[in-house]
Amino acid sequence: MNHKEGRFLPVLTVILAILAMWYVGTVFLNTPFQKDIYKRQNQENVSMMTLVQDTMAQERPVLPSPHQVALEIYNTTVKKKITSKRSLIYHSWITLSTALLGFILGTLLGVALAISIVHNRALDKSLMPWIIASQTIPILAIAPMIIVVLNSMGIQGLLPKAMISMYLSFFPIAVGMVKGLRSPEVSHTDLMRTYNASSWQTLIKLRLPASLPYLFTGMKIAIAIALVGAIVGELPTGAVAGLGARLLAGSYYGQTVQIWSALIMASVLAGSLVGLVSLANHFVLKRMGAAA
Repeated sequence: MNHKEGRFLPVLTVILAILAMWYVGTVFLNTPFQKDIYKRQNQENVSMMTLVQDTMAQERPVLPSPHQVALEIYNTTVKKKITSKRSLIYHSWITLSTALLGFILGTLLGVALAISIVHNRALDKSLMPWIIASQTIPILAIAPMIIVVLNSMGIQGLLPKAMISMYLSFFPIAVGMVKGLRSPEVSHTDLMRTYNASSWQTLIKLRLPASLPYLFTGMKIAIAIALVGAIVGELPTGAVAGLGARLLAGSYYGQTVQIWSALIMASVLAGSLVGLVSLANHFVLKRMGAAA
């Protein structure tokens, strides 16, 4: 077995196992409703094969089958214009733009907080506990508050939803950067003092380069959380565009296939974003001469 097979075979195995359990769950959860349909239509002696096939072809199933979701994604991506309000690509771009803005703001905030904490002992003692405590507040509770407050200030559109993404994404960046900025060995910091380097020079030439692996690790978590924040931010606003809006519309009208297609699209989008951050991590560390 070569290296690529050894890396992708476990992933493929897990995917196949998930699909198998998904199909089993589809049959199990949809069978009661399907039997009720047979009863209303006075159909008797239905074979098991027919029952299984019908549970995977319901218009509004409790749990849609994987091929129903795949067909819905195909119809709403390939067969729809990107500018169409029924295109998943259009809705994905709305959510992605919010998530990226929130991720950028969260990264800047997290790095700024980490630098302040590392260079100020008072902030380390006072600010860090509040940063940790901020993540104990359920985002579903605080999201409407953020939207209402910003709307009262005349701030509407993309920014209020991006603020929710920022609120979720800054935490792993801040925690990772604090650890990364403190990762240089004592001998290295002593050497910088020997050279009479200022705190700013020590930060730029020693602490920031040493913290990059920690930064990218936090960014991988933050970019996925930012996407979750963008979707959550669309829910209390009654948005008509975005993956959150697709989830809302699907729940209103009982379109479970639409709900699942939006969820799968969101997971693919999150995986792609994490992959892009991983590529950036590999590129930057390789240019620095370190092993990614």
